[in-house]
Amino acid sequence: MSAPTRRDGAAKTPQTVRSGDPHDLWQQAVRIRQEWLDHALSTQPADRPAAERCLTALYARASRPRPRFEWVDSPAKAMPLVSGWPTLDHLHERIRAARPARTPLLASDIAMIVSQLRGALSAGVVHTDPELSPARTGKAKQPWPELAPLRALDSGVPLAVVLHQGVRAALHRSLAHGFYLPVRGALASDGPVPVCWYGQQDASWIAYYDVLRRLGLARYGPDETEHLDTWADLARSCGWWWPGEEVCVVVDRPQTIRTEPVPGTPHDRIRLRPGGVRYRDGWQPPHSGAGADPG
Repeated sequence: MSAPTRRDGAAKTPQTVRSGDPHDLWQQAVRIRQEWLDHALSTQPADRPAAERCLTALYARASRPRPRFEWVDSPAKAMPLVSGWPTLDHLHERIRAARPARTPLLASDIAMIVSQLRGALSAGVVHTDPELSPARTGKAKQPWPELAPLRALDSGVPLAVVLHQGVRAALHRSLAHGFYLPVRGALASDGPVPVCWYGQQDASWIAYYDVLRRLGLARYGPDETEHLDTWADLARSCGWWWPGEEVCVVVDRPQTIRTEPVPGTPHDRIRLRPGGVRYRDGWQPPHSGAGADPG
């Protein structure tokens, strides 16, 4: 399976599905999920004006001015530019400190802002959102089984659970375990990689809330809608990005992406083929692609 190069504007204009049949809603969700997977695997050149507009809006939400943008052709080219920037361990140390620093790091502020957004979006879901806590069934409160979607619905698994498993979790496994974690691992030979966001490969949670909105299963307020749309436009526009106080380092989308299905998974999961990603400067992460699947 090769990454599509088309840009699909359908996700830009949500259309509420009126049918209440769970099977029909699931089929609609599959089509929307594919739109977002197409964006996540796009090899079109970045839409730099759109990406910079969205990133400026996110900086503003963190009470920061518009940064200077430094565009690079691969995550490897970003590494010298972000050397010494905070890692995840660094952020955790600041949180655990007895006397937290007065000036929070921008990466920490953005992480908090997106966490608050996802909480607000979950609050707008008409059912109990499995994103907030694992959905369980029966007296023993066991997790719902992860079955093929139509079989799950026929077996009594709630549509809410199937949507969470088949959109949120499935896309996360495809894009995280199947793509950006192996690529990130290839960058970590000299130490931890500074905190970044993944642009197009952040699509899993964006797609999930977009699906719920377009199926008529969620209602978001104006501010939450605008904020979600900012992240959605960003995911349609560029690759990875590192937020610095004065400069934001942004990666163009890859030149080539080749994926393959993960055998035995119920939700059409994918992963990179060995050597399946090549960036515009020719960089290819060594050893990325098929291997042990973390589930």
